[in-house]
Amino acid sequence: MHRLTLAEIARALAAKQFSAEELTRSLLQRIGQLDPQLNSFISVTEELALEQAKAADARRAAGETGALLGAPIGHKDLFCTQGVLTSCGSKILQGFKAPYNATVVEKLAAAGSVTLGKLNMDEFAMGSANESSHYGAVKNPWDLTRVPGGSSGGSAAAVAARLLPAATGTDTGGSIRQPAALTNLTGIKPTYGRVSRWGMIAYASSLDQGGPLARNAEDCALMLQAMAGFDPKDSTSVDQPVDDYLAALAKPLNGLRIGLPKEYFGAGLDSRIAEAVLSVVEELKKLGATVKDISLPAMQHAIPAYYVIAPAEASSNLSRFDGVRFGYRCENPVNLEDLYKRSRGEGFGAEVKRRIMIGTYALSAGYYDAYYLKAQKIRRLIKNDFVAAFNEVDVILGPTTPNLAWKLGEKNNDPVAAYLEDIYTITANLAGIPGLSMPAGFVDGLPVGVQLLAPYFQEGRLLNVAHQYQQVTDWHARAPSGF
Repeated sequence: MHRLTLAEIARALAAKQFSAEELTRSLLQRIGQLDPQLNSFISVTEELALEQAKAADARRAAGETGALLGAPIGHKDLFCTQGVLTSCGSKILQGFKAPYNATVVEKLAAAGSVTLGKLNMDEFAMGSANESSHYGAVKNPWDLTRVPGGSSGGSAAAVAARLLPAATGTDTGGSIRQPAALTNLTGIKPTYGRVSRWGMIAYASSLDQGGPLARNAEDCALMLQAMAGFDPKDSTSVDQPVDDYLAALAKPLNGLRIGLPKEYFGAGLDSRIAEAVLSVVEELKKLGATVKDISLPAMQHAIPAYYVIAPAEASSNLSRFDGVRFGYRCENPVNLEDLYKRSRGEGFGAEVKRRIMIGTYALSAGYYDAYYLKAQKIRRLIKNDFVAAFNEVDVILGPTTPNLAWKLGEKNNDPVAAYLEDIYTITANLAGIPGLSMPAGFVDGLPVGVQLLAPYFQEGRLLNVAHQYQQVTDWHARAPSGF
C-alpha cells in the first residue's frame, strides 16, 4: 500500500480494496520502522490519524466520495494543528500545542484527509538543508549521508521514502521546490495569496506560501485543489476563483512557449544538471512545445535582496517569541530584561539568531534606506523582468538547484554557500509568481529537479506541463533503495 500515489489510493478506497483505517495502520507501522533512519517526523499523531481514518470510512460507507477522503498525509510543523505540538522545529516553541487549526489543516481535514503527524523542518523555516532543526537534521532517503534540502526537508524525506503519499510544505525562497528537487518529488509553490497563511507560523510574511509535496503532478493537483482558495481570516489571501487543476492536466502541450533564461545556465551550475535540464526541454519539444532564449537581468541581485527582505520580516515576526506568553521560558529570570534575553538566547538556534540580527540591522534607523528600501526596489525590478518575459513565453524553465544534495554538515560553517543554493528559486517568491519543481533524472544516483515558472495564478499550467512530461518519463516513479 505504501507504493500507491494519492490518486491510486483514491481509486483503491472507492473500489473497497482496503479501508482508510487499514491503510493508516499500515503506514503508521512503516513510520515506526523506518523513520528513525530519516528523522522526518517531529510528532506522530497515531490517535488522531486512526480517529480520522475511521471517520473517513464512515463517510464513504454513507455514500460520500472525494479524492482525499481517507488519504494519509502529514503537515510541516509550522501549520497550527489543534491539540498537537506545533514547534516550527524550534526549542522556543517547546510544549506549545496549538489551540486551533490552520486554514490549510482545516481544509484538508474537511476533504477527509488523515493526518499521520507533523514533519521536521529547519527552525522557523530558515535554512536550505533541514539541519537547523532543534530536533536534529533530516536525512535524504536517496543517501542517508546527505541533506534532503530545506526548509520542508521532513515533508520531502517522508514522501520520498514512501512513509506517506503527500505532505504540506511552505516556500519562502524555495523551501518546497528545492527539497522536491533533492529527493525526486514534485512540489509546487502557488502564487502568493493563493493558499491561506492563517495559522501558518510566519517567517517572512510577504514571501511565505504553503503548497504540496507529492510524487507526481496529479497528486499535487489533488492536494492544491483542497488547499487553495480565499480565506477572509488572511489579509494577504486573494479573492479569486480556484481553477480546476485536475482538468488542466490532460491539455496537450502543442504551441506551449518555453523560455530559457540565459542567467540560469551560467557559472555555478553543475554541468551534469544543465545536461539533464536540456534533456527535459527536448522531451517537451517532442510534445509540441517551442523554445525561446530569454533574459532575466535583475536576477543577479536576487540573493542579496532576498537576504535583506526575508531577515527583516523575520526580525519583526519573531519578536513575539519572548518567553512570556507561550513556549520556552528560561529558568529563574532576575527581571523582565533577563527573561527576554535568556529565553530568546536559549530558545533560538544559531541560524535564526543570525537572521534576526541581519534583519534588525537592516531595519535600524540609519540603514533602512540603504538596505531594506533598496532591496524592495530590486524586488520590483525582478517582478518587471518576469512580467516582460511572460509577454513572450508561457512558462520559464531551468534548473531548480545549482548542485546535487550535499553532505550533511558540509556547508554548516559557510552560510553564504547554503544561501546560494536558492539562486534559482527565490526570484519566484520575490515576484509572487507560482513555481514547480519536478523530477528530471539522476546524476551519480542523486535526483535532479527541473523548475517551471508561470504567470500569476497559472498553477494549472505548471501542473499540466509536469503531468504531460511525467506521462512520457518515469523519473518520478523511482524510489530510493531500502524504502
